[in-house]
Amino acid sequence: MDKTLLNNFVVMIVMVLLQVLIFNNIMLFSVAMGYVFIYTIIRLPMSLHTNWLLTFAFLLGLVIDIFSDTAGVNTISCTILAMVKRPVLYAYIARDDSTKNIVPCLSTLGFAVYGKYLFTMSMIYTLLTFVLEYFNFADFKEIALMTICSSLFTFILILGIDSLIITRREKRL
Repeated sequence: MDKTLLNNFVVMIVMVLLQVLIFNNIMLFSVAMGYVFIYTIIRLPMSLHTNWLLTFAFLLGLVIDIFSDTAGVNTISCTILAMVKRPVLYAYIARDDSTKNIVPCLSTLGFAVYGKYLFTMSMIYTLLTFVLEYFNFADFKEIALMTICSSLFTFILILGIDSLIITRREKRL
């Protein structure tokens, strides 16, 4: 088995356990929730085929839904997040042969690019999650506040987790 896939599988298990056991029970000031498990989708290599990426994201969301009792909200949000992963990253970096095989992380993209990419991805995920959860726009202010606060909280958590994960000699752009 490829070392990268094995590392991603281990990271996925750890992130799911952290989400289910810890972060599902933390709600800061009743407006911010951390979604650390999306780090596994964000960090998957760009060379991964789209079918595998969507399948992986669907199954990850399904596992979180089963343990969180959220009736498909995370499954839909994770699948859409996987669909927009490449376009979001390529909005911030040039699309060429050197970026085809990168693993999006702090050490390969640098803080400026990775920060924009990570914040955009966390904003997309939290917006989808809260819109699907509330399923109406009557609570627009509450959805907007929870989306912004949860995106910032998720961004900070994932940035901290990514800085703790040390990888060997990843090629920097």
